[in-house]
Amino acid sequence: MSHELRKIEGITKESTQEMIDKSLEIYPEKARKKRVPHLAPNEGEGACVKSNRKTIPGVMSARGCAYAGAKGVVWGPIRDMVHVSHGPVGCGWYSWGTRRNLMSGQTGVDSFAMQFTSDFQEKDIVYGGDKKLKVLLQEAKDLFPLAKGISVLSECPVGLIGDDINSVAKQSSKELDIPIIPCNCEGFRGVSQSLGHHISNDTIRDYIIETREFAEPVGPYDIALIGEYNIGGDAWSTKPLLEECGLNVKAVWTGDGEMEKIAATHQVKLNVIHCYRSMNYMCKVMEEKYGIPWIELNFFGPTKIRNSLRKLAELFDDTIKEKVEAVIAKYDPLMQAVIDQYKPRLDGKKVMLYVGGLRPRHTVNAYEDLGMAVVGSGYEFAHGDDYERTSPEMPEATVIYDDITEYEFEQFADALKPDLIGSGIKEKYLFQKMGIPFRQMHSWDYSGPYHGYKGFPIFARDVDMAINSPTWNLVKSPF
Repeated sequence: MSHELRKIEGITKESTQEMIDKSLEIYPEKARKKRVPHLAPNEGEGACVKSNRKTIPGVMSARGCAYAGAKGVVWGPIRDMVHVSHGPVGCGWYSWGTRRNLMSGQTGVDSFAMQFTSDFQEKDIVYGGDKKLKVLLQEAKDLFPLAKGISVLSECPVGLIGDDINSVAKQSSKELDIPIIPCNCEGFRGVSQSLGHHISNDTIRDYIIETREFAEPVGPYDIALIGEYNIGGDAWSTKPLLEECGLNVKAVWTGDGEMEKIAATHQVKLNVIHCYRSMNYMCKVMEEKYGIPWIELNFFGPTKIRNSLRKLAELFDDTIKEKVEAVIAKYDPLMQAVIDQYKPRLDGKKVMLYVGGLRPRHTVNAYEDLGMAVVGSGYEFAHGDDYERTSPEMPEATVIYDDITEYEFEQFADALKPDLIGSGIKEKYLFQKMGIPFRQMHSWDYSGPYHGYKGFPIFARDVDMAINSPTWNLVKSPF
């Protein structure tokens, strides 16, 4: 199937390829040969770059590890469980402190957004940490009796020394009468954090799903919101929007999520997935095992929100279709007012993106709603099916990059002269020192939400604030 792609003046397949070739000149032949398949001009069909390959040793990568994908993304946002990082303190501290998965409830009573770690020391590496873990699990149960469950997420040393967290979890679960879920997500496993997502999905499949049922009878409009992590309150924007459309969101995976609702998700009628990369595994499992269909939707920017809601309504009866149209009619004028306010200040501005999950493709149209053009996009840990979904969203001949190195990113930014870069904390200060406005698009730079109709005005304000801040007139780049 061919796609009619948008064009950006001055960007051609030849110019983009020339830029790519120039950026690779500095590499030794072996490294250059490995990087070539990961960089390409967008052609609009299929995955134009290779992905999910090991990072070349010696180049700077923004990737995380399997533990980060498990703890920082999937398990950590579940609010009514205690999440134990089994290993040295640093990994657990970082994974707890850098994500902005907002939670409701009272901390320590029914919400547990805290740092729990077994704090491995040298003696634990030598003699093993199984006994220490057993004591920790008992302490967690005593300190927080209202916790619905405990997850145990293994860091690198646990896999290296062979600690058997599975048997400890099984024994302690019986003794403490509480679900304890072991997740063998040692950081060194896989090529990126993506495997941590997959491992976590598998543990939910094996230990949680179908262990509970909803208290209320199942209805025809019962759905689950999958791959929504409540960054900056995103779930608190998207969930009410779906409910305003007449749907009943029974569970959110996993932002502000609750274990017992996640466990009963096998009863819903439809799974609505936002972050495809981190949760498609469970959607496919529930489709195969329970016959639950799933649909991937995009809630960034009014164009995609409108399209997604109508696409969703097609799966239901006229009641839902009428409510969806009423919702769109209600919010369209409000969103147009936002566009009218910010588009004159942002029209024609160029953006480069490099994030994880869904953002390198889902946010493209949100920028375009404001009159901006995305001239480059790529992922830290995507797979081929992510790039198949990205290519039709991007303008023709714009650069697509996978696991881009710090040097390549700098070279592309220098060549394309973007007015804004949306990426992660590792890249933020480098580009700001280059005099390029920046938004931290992993956790919304301490802002948010960005999802849904509630999020778009905040997104537009933040983009305008970043690009048009008068402070850039005072910055002299040393580069």
